[in-house]
Amino acid sequence: MCLALAGCGIAPAFAQAADADLVKQIEALRAQQAQIAQMQQQTEASIRALEAKLGVASPAAQDAPAAVAPVAAAPAAQPQEPKLKISGDLRLRAQGDYSDNDGANRTSTQLRARLGATYALNDRVTIGGRVVTGDGDDPNSSDVQLSNWDDDLQISLDLAYAQLNFGNLKVYGGKIPNPFTRTDLVWDGDVNPQGVGAAYKLPLAGGGAFRANGLFFSVDEQVAGPDSTMGGVQFGFDSPSYGGFKYDLSGGYYRYSPGSLTGADSGDWRSNRRNPDGGLASDYELVDVVAGLGWQGANEKWPVRVVGDYVKNLGAIDNQDTGFGVDVSLGRASKQGDWRFTYGYSRTDVDAVLAAFSNDNIGIATNYNLHALTLDYTPMPKTMISAIWYHYKPNDPLYAGTNQPDDWLDRVRVFFLMNF
Repeated sequence: MCLALAGCGIAPAFAQAADADLVKQIEALRAQQAQIAQMQQQTEASIRALEAKLGVASPAAQDAPAAVAPVAAAPAAQPQEPKLKISGDLRLRAQGDYSDNDGANRTSTQLRARLGATYALNDRVTIGGRVVTGDGDDPNSSDVQLSNWDDDLQISLDLAYAQLNFGNLKVYGGKIPNPFTRTDLVWDGDVNPQGVGAAYKLPLAGGGAFRANGLFFSVDEQVAGPDSTMGGVQFGFDSPSYGGFKYDLSGGYYRYSPGSLTGADSGDWRSNRRNPDGGLASDYELVDVVAGLGWQGANEKWPVRVVGDYVKNLGAIDNQDTGFGVDVSLGRASKQGDWRFTYGYSRTDVDAVLAAFSNDNIGIATNYNLHALTLDYTPMPKTMISAIWYHYKPNDPLYAGTNQPDDWLDRVRVFFLMNF
């Protein structure tokens, strides 16, 4: 009987019906899978929106559950970080210096150009370097005075380093980026130490982070004589967002061991006091605390940021050992049409910081009383126009040097910055 049915073609008919049922089941399962994926994406978007309202940072994309894709869909290609990264900037600046007591007024122009690159040899090792304009013997500045009968500009190498990556830990060697959270009170923004540094950052739940940074700085090595070195550590904490508010706190200890000033010049000791034999009068063991508070507010274009810096030199020979500064800013300068306003006040004693590596924006290295007002505007992407007014005078008349003790000095700068 079965042979007869098979001979009549009934068995193949049953097989075709069974195949059709299987196809329908597969299509139904795929439709159900697509519906689940869509519901999962909608749920994730709702969670992120609620987290944003609470000020809680959303988890990283790689930690979020992946959406279920249909079986037939091909996996999306993951973008890879470029091995070679190039960046740079060009700044054109006009400057005016004025005195209340009818001193010599001066107008001048400066130029700064920087070109840097990093290259990732592999996941573990990156090398970096940067060439800049400016005097190679002045670590505090990369500006070139436009003058000297059209002489060619000086160019130097201010970064050349290897970076080792160990997850949350990065180790640097060479002429390296400054690893510390800083302000110009203690570390001028152009100073890049020579030696070995490390930066560790541990992300915490909710979007905060713990930081630990270290540096061994080879300040000056002598063939025949004592070397000058510096060792420092800094610990920090970055808070998560609390309804638009965030804060950060950093505490550091920097110990300098200046063996001699044989390899230094007047631009290195600057206004710090010296002994009759030419050595520094004070030791420099700096305790530095930097605190910041930010508030995003309702409008992303107008965040508020307050930063305070307090430093005390435990190695000073007397009470000329303290400095502090506060900066308050309103706005941002990251997108076209942005405005930012900043007011800063700072004051230092003559031996509060090592002047060789501190603030170089005004004509007094230490022992100053300073007000600063800054206006930044972003007219186009990757550009910025800034105007800065520094109003300052010597803090303690006893250490005014060549400056008149009660003479308020003014420095006005206007510059145009282009970067890529």
